Amino acid sequence: MYARLIGTGSYLPGNPVTNDDLAARGIDTNDEWIVTRTGIRSRHLAAPGTTSSELGLIAAQRALEMSGVSAADLDLIIVATSTPDFIFPSTACLIQANLGNKGAAAFDVQAVCAGFTYALGIAEKFIRSGSHKRALVIGAEVFSRILDWNDRGTCVLFGDGAGAIVLEASDKPGVLATAMHADGSQNGILNVPGQICGGQVTGDPFLRMDGPSVFKFAVRVLADIAEEVCQIAGIQTTDVDWLIPHQANIRIIEATGKKLGVDRNKVIVTVDRHGNTSAASVPLALDEAVRDGRIQRGQKVLVEGVGGGFTWGAALLEF
Repeated sequence: MYARLIGTGSYLPGNPVTNDDLAARGIDTNDEWIVTRTGIRSRHLAAPGTTSSELGLIAAQRALEMSGVSAADLDLIIVATSTPDFIFPSTACLIQANLGNKGAAAFDVQAVCAGFTYALGIAEKFIRSGSHKRALVIGAEVFSRILDWNDRGTCVLFGDGAGAIVLEASDKPGVLATAMHADGSQNGILNVPGQICGGQVTGDPFLRMDGPSVFKFAVRVLADIAEEVCQIAGIQTTDVDWLIPHQANIRIIEATGKKLGVDRNKVIVTVDRHGNTSAASVPLALDEAVRDGRIQRGQKVLVEGVGGGFTWGAALLEF
């Protein structure tokens, strides 16, 4: 029994917010500064009150439509998010309710920007065990809610959005290999060190990042885990038709591709148009490449993410 990807979907809220738009809002930055350092030209920001479950629902509906699977036929729903609607119930349960599904297992995964690859790997294991047949995997974020808009080193990097896939049990291989890792000793270089206690915010409720340390760590582990999943599948990294790394920073993306020996024309890049959408970034890029025809049946696609924790994960897919 294998797990095979049969549908993708994504959603970006509102109109693009350009770098010049941010500068006009009073942020001490400019288009050249952001593009030179990150490759980001715009991002999407959810309207006040819009939640991760709302973004994830639309992406999920689009993935289900492509797959031809009814929401009622799902028996597993996993949502990767660091910005859930509530402490509980899970964002997955909220999306399940709005889809009209009853009875499927539904839960959230919190691995920050590696969340989608974690969720995909978990869903694949459920399906390969034979216990579940159809899984909906979603990455959904409203990172704009946890940004310090006075910190130009972080607030210009992130955006909101959602992406989703549908996996189905198959006798033909689809997910060829997955891998997940974490190193909790690196928790201090990217975090949101705050919480709710007694009805009050304690600590720091905003995203904080040591950019140089994150860059070095990300490039190393993204290269390592790409080689790991390719080795599991018995291929070379140069045999991959498309590489979809976490869309955080063009420099990280280019450095990872170069280290792996993957031609830059085989690397899917969307960070310029939606910034870093954390767990949503990989499925957003995947959906775009599927819908515009770049990804074709029979091709091998390597997706990978790295995020706070520190966490990192990857999956090798055959379409």
